[in-house]
Parts: sequence; C-alpha cells; structure tokens
Amino acid sequence: MTRPLTIVAQIIAHQDSIDIVKSALQNLIAATLNEQGCLQYDLHQDNDNPAIFLFFENWQTRELWQQHMASEHIAQYLSVTEGKVASFTVNEMSQI
Repeated sequence: MTRPLTIVAQIIAHQDSIDIVKSALQNLIAATLNEQGCLQYDLHQDNDNPAIFLFFENWQTRELWQQHMASEHIAQYLSVTEGKVASFTVNEMSQI
C-alpha cells in the first residue's frame, strides 16, 4: 500500500513583501485543492514573525505532487513573487 506523500514547505518573505507573498500563496489554495491527488493543502503564517509561511500538504503520490509543481498556478505564483521571497524550503516526508 502506498502511503501519501507529505510536503512541508516553508516560505520566508522579505519584510517589505509580506502582503504580496501572502496574497500570492492564498491564491494557490483553491486551484490546488481541485488538483488530482491533493488530499490536504493548508497554509499557515507564523504568529510571531508574519514573514514566515508554511504549507502542510498531503498528496496521493509524489508524481501527482510533481504535476502540481509544474502547474500554471505555481508558475504564476513564482512570477508574482520573484525577488520577494528570502527563503523557500521543501521537505518531502512520509508518515511513520
């Protein structure tokens, strides 16, 4: 039995770009939730440092997550946030 792929993605916006990055991240949610294989796609913002965002995602397979990463809405997000993100880290994880 294949376990879902869990993605933990941390995005840290430049201080002067927090609102732009937040809006762009929020714009990803509806389209992503409608993608094949998306089981969960939750966006969080740090309570103490509003520049830190975290997506907690679950996907049926790694291949379906990779299709998501190649989607038009991800490309649009990358275009809108170019130069506005200080750090972007993705961890591919499996529940144990």
